[in-house]
Order: sequence, then C-alpha cells, then structure tokens
Amino acid sequence: MSTQEKTLEELLLKEAVETQNEIVLFNDDVNTFDHVINTLIYACEHTAEQAEQCALLVHYKGKCTVKTGLYDDLKPRCSMLLDAGLSAEII
Repeated sequence: MSTQEKTLEELLLKEAVETQNEIVLFNDDVNTFDHVINTLIYACEHTAEQAEQCALLVHYKGKCTVKTGLYDDLKPRCSMLLDAGLSAEII
C-alpha cells in the first residue's frame, strides 16, 4: 500500500468519524410561508425551491431537517432562524 493510499484511507476514516448534526425546523401557526422561505434562503443558503419544499414539509409533517453539517457551522445558522422568529434546534 502506498503512502498516498494510506493517507487517503486515514482522511476518509476521519471524515466518517466526525459527527454530523442537523438543524430541525418546527411548524408554528405564526410565520407565513414567504417569511419561512426567505429566512431559509438567507440563513441556510437554500435555493428558492429547496426553501419552498422545506416549508411545505414543515407545514404538513410538523418538522423538517433544513441543514446538516458540523455543529460550529450550524450554530450561527440556527441562531439566525431563531432570531427571525422560527422554531428550530440543533440535534
């Protein structure tokens, strides 16, 4: 096994071990679809289509994972959602 292959294996293993967290957005009876969509576009860098699909899932299912990644990346995004009046948490 070459050094390059071994390094690549170690890198892949490290990536697999890092914990992926999720921002879950919850339904409420206060915010409009437009507000939720615009906030998802801003805070989570969704496309308009992604944001609309998430808003519909939240409306009909009660919750939806809107972003997955490392905690340090998700924390400020979740704060933006909360500051906009949405109900969200990192799990």
